[in-house]
Amino acid sequence: MKLDKIDIRILCELQKNGRISNVELAELINLSPSPCLMRVKRLQTEGFITGYSAQIDVAKLGQTLTVFAEITLKNHRQIDFARFLTTIEKIDSVVECHLVSGGYDYLVKFITAGISEYQAVMERLVEMDIGIDKYFSFVVLKSPIVKSHLPLESIFDS
Repeated sequence: MKLDKIDIRILCELQKNGRISNVELAELINLSPSPCLMRVKRLQTEGFITGYSAQIDVAKLGQTLTVFAEITLKNHRQIDFARFLTTIEKIDSVVECHLVSGGYDYLVKFITAGISEYQAVMERLVEMDIGIDKYFSFVVLKSPIVKSHLPLESIFDS
């Protein structure tokens, strides 16, 4: 399915406010409610919209620690990547994991209660023998820019 400008506008509005009513959404994109709802349902069916969730202010939860870890695996066979991912996806404190190019294999984002919890998680991972050769940790001191939306209009104008 190819997206048109109306689909892009629907996605833009829904990522700003997933709780918007269909009538309000239709008004914002200049469609009547029925075709608007049909488009939203089609975007859901086609997998462009994968779900709706609440955005939580981590700072309000109390003391937390955000760490980015560069992780390099010992071997680079498909089975090595699969073993690593099978294990890492089960860890609650892992909120993002990206296979990247460059000097390491994965960039993993952890959110924990503190440095002790993070270190315990990393020690467990190393002890599990899931193929980690080395890792470097980067503790986040401040996050001056955090966006929860994708730049859809600029992506699709290209």
